[in-house]
Amino acid sequence: MLGLENVLVKPLLTEKTSKETETYNRYAFVVNVKANKNHIKNAVEKFFDVKVLSVRTSVLPGKTKRAGKGFKKTAKSKKAYVQLQDGQKIEFFKGI
Repeated sequence: MLGLENVLVKPLLTEKTSKETETYNRYAFVVNVKANKNHIKNAVEKFFDVKVLSVRTSVLPGKTKRAGKGFKKTAKSKKAYVQLQDGQKIEFFKGI
């Protein structure tokens, strides 16, 4: 079983996700590959004290990289887009 403290790996802070945050109140996170939508929803609600409306996930396959004469494959990763209720927001950088 996956504990709630192991679900969220880090917030995903890019230009695209910043625009989605301003427009749709949607935040992006890199999450554990084994986490499902219910785990992600519960973890965000617990750690940030907000109400989650929906969760969308996408699994990114690993890439094949060249390493010397051979090839290696990087690990796959998972992203989650979490939409919050109107009027709620997550502060990643408090006091800055």
